[in-house]
Amino acid sequence: MTATPLSPTLVAHLPTGLLVDGRWEAADGGGTFEVVDPATEEVLFDVADATPQDAERALASAARAWPAWRAVPPRERSELLRAVHARLLARADDVAALITAECGKTRAEARAEVVYGADFLRWYAEEAVRFPGLSRTAPAGGARQLVQHRPVGPALLITPWNFPIAMATRKIGPALAAGCPVVIKPARLTPMTTMLVAEIIRAELAERGLPTGVVNVIPTSSASDVTGPLLADPRLRKLSFTGSTAVGRTLLQSAAGQVLSSSMELGGNAPFIVFGDAELDAAVDAAVVAKLRNAGQSCVAANRFLVHDSVARKFARQLAERFESLRLGHGSQDGVDLGPLIEASAVDAVDELVADATDRGAQVLTGGERPADLGGRGYFYRPTVLTGVDPDARAVREEIFGPVAPVVAFGDDEEAIALANDTEYGLAAYACTTSLDRAMRVAEEVEAGMIGINRGMVSDASAPFGGMKQSGLGREGGEAGIEEYLESVYVAL
Repeated sequence: MTATPLSPTLVAHLPTGLLVDGRWEAADGGGTFEVVDPATEEVLFDVADATPQDAERALASAARAWPAWRAVPPRERSELLRAVHARLLARADDVAALITAECGKTRAEARAEVVYGADFLRWYAEEAVRFPGLSRTAPAGGARQLVQHRPVGPALLITPWNFPIAMATRKIGPALAAGCPVVIKPARLTPMTTMLVAEIIRAELAERGLPTGVVNVIPTSSASDVTGPLLADPRLRKLSFTGSTAVGRTLLQSAAGQVLSSSMELGGNAPFIVFGDAELDAAVDAAVVAKLRNAGQSCVAANRFLVHDSVARKFARQLAERFESLRLGHGSQDGVDLGPLIEASAVDAVDELVADATDRGAQVLTGGERPADLGGRGYFYRPTVLTGVDPDARAVREEIFGPVAPVVAFGDDEEAIALANDTEYGLAAYACTTSLDRAMRVAEEVEAGMIGINRGMVSDASAPFGGMKQSGLGREGGEAGIEEYLESVYVAL
C-alpha cells in the first residue's frame, strides 16, 4: 500500500474481485490489474481482471435474476434504494477517501460527489413507485387504450473513471427502480469506488432476502474483449454508456446487431459565453467552477470561453489571477484546491493542446506547464489561461479534459451564438448576462442539452442530463432517466 490516507479497516473490507450472482470471486485464470493513485503514481490495489468468460457468467446471473426481480413490488425496490442511499451517506467519509485515492479529487470535491451520487438513489427510490401509465377511450369510440410499462431487461452499464460513484448510481438507480438487473463494467482507472457501492447494494439485497444476481460487477483491463461478446448476446436488452464519442460510436455499431436499447452520454465541448453586460466577478466565479471541477476532467466542463471584446482582457486577467491562487497537491491534504489529472497520457494530451494554441499565436497568461514544485511525482498540470486563441486551435475544436481555459473574443450576439454552435458536440453550455432577452436567446438557440445561465454547474439528480448532436442519445436523471429502462406496451381493449 501507499501513503494515501485510507483507513486500514476500509482497505481490509474493500472487494477487489468480480461480483457474480451475489459473490465476490477471482477472475477466470486469476488475472489482475493495478489501480494507481494519480497524485503519487503508487499502486493502490490489484483488482481482478475479468475475462469474456467472466462476463458471460455475470450476464447469465442477471438473466436468471430478471424474472424474480421484475416481480418484486415497486415499494420494495424503492425501500432498497432508500436504504442504500442511507448507507452511502453514513459511510461518506470512507467513500470520499476512496474517490480521492483512486481519482485524485480533493477531499471537498470527493465528499460532494458522494452526496450527489447518493441523491440519484433517493430520487429513483421515489420514482420506483410512480411508473407512468395511461387508460382512455379510443378517439373513435368502441374500445379502450391501455398503455403500461415493463422493464426492458438485463442491462450493461459502462461507467467512466471521472465520477466513479455518481456515474454508477445515475445508472444503477433507475435500472433497479425499473426492475432491470445489471452488469456493471467500471472504468479501469477507478473501479474501486463503484465496487464499494456494489458491495453495499449486495449486502442490502442479502439482508432483505431479495434475488441474488441483481447487481454484477466485472472490472477489466480490456473493455472491448469483455463487452463485445455481451453486446452480441440476446439475453442483454439494454446498454448504457458514458464516455468518449469515439467509443460510443463503436458501441452503437456493436449494439445494432441485437437492436439493443442504447443510452449514450458522450463527449462535450461546452461554450462559456460572457456577454458585455455580465457581472464580471460573478462570471469569473462561475467560470472557475465550470472549468476546474475535477481539474477540468468532466464532460460538462467549460471548454471554450467566448468573451465579448469589451471585457475579454479584464475577464482573462481576473480568471488568471484566480487560477494562480489555487494550490495543487494530493487531494487528501488540507488547503489543496486542485488535484492531478488521471494518468500520464492525460497530461501529455493537455500539453499538446496548449502547444498547438501557442504555435497559432495564443498567449499564456498563467500555467501552461507541469509544476516543478511537487517532487516530480503525480500527473499534475498547472491551471492555464490562454488569450488570443485562434478559433481553429485544437483547444477550441477538441474536448480538453484538463485545467486549460482558452479565451476567444467575439463582437456581437450573433457571432457568440455562431461560435457556440460551431462544434459537433452539444452536451452543455454556459452563459453570463444580466439581460433576460440574451439569456432566453441562449436557451433557445444554443445547441446543447443542458444550459446554465449565470452559474457554473448544471447537474442535479432531479433534472435530465444528456446532450444532442455527437454528445449522445437519451437522458439520465430526472423523470426521463427511468424511462430509459422501460418499454411501453399498448393494449387495445
